[in-house]
Amino acid sequence: MKVAHAPGGLEPRERAVAIGTFDGVHRGHQRVVQAALDAGLTPTVVTFHPHPRIALGNQVELLTTLERRLELLEALGVAETLVIEFTLETAQLEPEEFVDSVLRPIGTQVVVAGEGFRFGHGRKGDLDLLTRLGFDVRPVPLVEGISSSQLRKLLRAGEIERSAALLGRPPEVEGVVVSGDARGGTLGFPTANLFVDPKLLVPAYGIYAGAAGEHRAAISIGTNPHYGGDERRIEAFLLDFEGDLYGRRLVVQLWKRLRDERAFASEQELIDQIALDVEETRSARPPL
Repeated sequence: MKVAHAPGGLEPRERAVAIGTFDGVHRGHQRVVQAALDAGLTPTVVTFHPHPRIALGNQVELLTTLERRLELLEALGVAETLVIEFTLETAQLEPEEFVDSVLRPIGTQVVVAGEGFRFGHGRKGDLDLLTRLGFDVRPVPLVEGISSSQLRKLLRAGEIERSAALLGRPPEVEGVVVSGDARGGTLGFPTANLFVDPKLLVPAYGIYAGAAGEHRAAISIGTNPHYGGDERRIEAFLLDFEGDLYGRRLVVQLWKRLRDERAFASEQELIDQIALDVEETRSARPPL
C-alpha cells in the first residue's frame, strides 16, 4: 500500500475515498473501507494523525498506533492512503477548503464515510454538503454497538471476547521490546518487556493467553504485586521461542484473560502458577 502525507504524494486519478480517523479499524470501519473497495475505482483512505481530539487538547486512549492502523488498512485491500496531519490549522479549514485542498487534488469521485460524518471548521461539513459539491457520496450505516468508545470500555474491563467481536480480530497490545529486570528469566520464563506508547490504551490488568507472531504467548499486564511493584509492566513470555527481541516492535494478540494478577505465598507457588498459565496458553484458541 502506498502511503502519502500530502495530497501531492498521490497521483490524481479516479478514486473511491473512505474518509475517517479509523482508530482501531473495527468492524464498523471495515464496512466503510469495504464500500470503497466495492466502488470499482482506486480504493483510497484519507485519515488523520494525530487523532483530531488529541490535536484539539483532549485526552484519548488510542486503540492503534498509526503504523498499526496502516497495516490493518492494507490488509483490507486499500491501495493508497493519505495521512493528513491534523493541526489547529487543519481544524480551522472550512469544509469547502478541505475539499479543494485534499479531496479534489487526488481525483476523488466517490466518497464513503459513516453516517453522521462531520468535517471542517465547527464540524459544519457533512455528507449532504459533499453531495452538493458534486461527489458520489455513499453513506455507510453505523453498526449498532460498535464504536471506538465502546471498544475502549470493554478493553478497560478486560472483556477480550466481546472486544474481539467488535474488532473482527483479537485485541492487541503493541510496543517495543526493552530491557527489564530479567526476573522472568530467573524463574524459567524469560519475558519480552514492552514499552507501549503512553497514548495507547492498555487493557485491564491481568494474565492473558495470546500470541506474538507465530508463537503463542502468556502475557502479564500489571504491576507484579508479588514483588511489590507499583509501575505498570507489560510482559510476554513467547512459548518455544529462542532469540533476542530487544529493540523490536512486537504486536501481541490477546486471546483470553486467564486470571487476575496477585501476590503468592512463595516464589515456588508463583512458578507453579506461571507453569499452569503457560499450559492454559498452549490450549487456548483465538476468540474468532
